[in-house]
Amino acid sequence: MTTHEAVQIIPERYRTAVVPHIMVADAAAALSFYGQAFGAVEEFRLPGPEGGVMHAEIRVGGAVLMLGDTSEGPFVAPTALGGTSVALHVFVPDVDALARTAVAAGAELVQEPADQFHGDRTVILRDPFGHLWVFLTHLEDLSEEELGRRLSEA
Repeated sequence: MTTHEAVQIIPERYRTAVVPHIMVADAAAALSFYGQAFGAVEEFRLPGPEGGVMHAEIRVGGAVLMLGDTSEGPFVAPTALGGTSVALHVFVPDVDALARTAVAAGAELVQEPADQFHGDRTVILRDPFGHLWVFLTHLEDLSEEELGRRLSEA
């Protein structure tokens, strides 16, 4: 994979986005996994009255993510629902390296890393807590016309 210096690794329109707040059955284990698998940096953690994690924030690449234990509120984890309808998209400098590290840490590879028609290289992973992650490395900026042309060819 080559990096084009003129292309921004994280497109400007994705620099500020909705901050996801995910819930898991074991937030302490999730925080550890996300650190190992995705290089997440824990910003802070608030313990819950039941001994779990009421609220924590991590940074994955440039993205902020909030998370907590399902036992600390009225929330349900994807594993209790049999899946999720949400995928978390994060731009990273090297999607292939992240995929290797994540799979070694226990993530399930749902879709191999591959260059996509939209100008990004992507991988889809499922973490052990039921969340789907789409990691992307931006390769090229495309006009709407070029994007449309490539979509019709895909």
